[in-house]
Amino acid sequence: MTKEKTTPKKNIYSSLIKDISSLLESARKSSAKAVNTILTATYWEIGRRIVEFEYQGMSRKEYYGEKLVVNISKELTKKYGRGFSRQNIQSMKKFYEEYDVEKICQTLSSNSSEEVDFRKEPANLLKELPSIFPLSWSHYVKLLTQIFHWKICPSGRQFVS
Repeated sequence: MTKEKTTPKKNIYSSLIKDISSLLESARKSSAKAVNTILTATYWEIGRRIVEFEYQGMSRKEYYGEKLVVNISKELTKKYGRGFSRQNIQSMKKFYEEYDVEKICQTLSSNSSEEVDFRKEPANLLKELPSIFPLSWSHYVKLLTQIFHWKICPSGRQFVS
């Protein structure tokens, strides 16, 4: 049996590989978090647009409520694939309705060096929103479920389904 000698070059090389691996792992985690944050902000903005569309005073019934959500779900699923079920679109609406828009706009305005009306310039809003939503979309959906249960049963009792 021969013992392999550890040379300084091998140690330096191993250190390089370990360093690069650490860098890649960190980059992958950061990019996944960034994608989640941007999607969450996008879902909030989708919810905002749906709610504002509903409240424009449209006279045709098919633009309101559940039928609107179902139609949007069908269109987006056809165009983009999964992730746009009726329940998910409904969650986007609820997310916008539950997450205080005034507080968000106030926070964004205080972070901005210039006065921007984020309601009129949604592209600017979308760039800034990720700093407001630190959780992933699935976490917000879980929170929305808890808010719903709390509103139905504020005493804390759980309904058995």
